[in-house]
Amino acid sequence: MKTYGKTTWLIPDCFLDPVSNGQVSHEAICVLNTSNEDAEIKLTLFFEDRDADFGFSSQCKAMRTHHIRLDKLRSSDGREIPRNLPYAMLVESSVPVVVQYSRLDTAQAELALMTTIAYPVD
Repeated sequence: MKTYGKTTWLIPDCFLDPVSNGQVSHEAICVLNTSNEDAEIKLTLFFEDRDADFGFSSQCKAMRTHHIRLDKLRSSDGREIPRNLPYAMLVESSVPVVVQYSRLDTAQAELALMTTIAYPVD
């Protein structure tokens, strides 16, 4: 099977809402790996008023999909992605993958779901 995707992706508008009404407000990155190799995924977070954060990573097995719930992800030293703080994200993969970003906002009774394909850099 042919391998599809890119190794570098950007998501400029990320935000983990601190308010939830029933379901938990959260973001997710869906990674699709069509290659025969496992994908090592590195996430770098960028903020308006603080240094970039490099400690987050995950893995997507070969010929699989993996949904990375950003509200459950922990850095290598146990930190969470901060809530109520806008940020952007660089997604780097060891093999070409496709990256989709989704945000579920449950702060109000009228739930909002936003999803988009991340911006492929290479």
